[in-house]
Amino acid sequence: QLQLVESGGGLVQPGGSLRLSCAASGFTLDYYSIGWFRQAPGKEREGVSCISSSGGRTNYADSVKGRFTISRNNAKNTVYLQMNSLKPEDTAVYYCAAKRGYVCYPEYDYWGQGTQVTVSS
Repeated sequence: QLQLVESGGGLVQPGGSLRLSCAASGFTLDYYSIGWFRQAPGKEREGVSCISSSGGRTNYADSVKGRFTISRNNAKNTVYLQMNSLKPEDTAVYYCAAKRGYVCYPEYDYWGQGTQVTVSS
């Protein structure tokens, strides 16, 4: 059974940092593109970042460029999202998603259940 599990969310003050993890079980991430998405209350889900299966290509939403970094460790079957200089508007439930393929995609096939990130003083 293919499963993605996010972790690392929590409450952080503005300007702080968090590192989210997306761990896969039931399949190997080596051949999968991974995306991070977020959804704030009352808002539509938005793409935050994605990374190609090799890790050689990454994309970021304009709102997080320069603050967030996506990476992957295929040996650990895990993808990470390092979030620095967090702002209150980053508050959302963050989801990771996977799609078999080499590049970043607009839609993904497998989704985790999400982890809450709250940025507040």
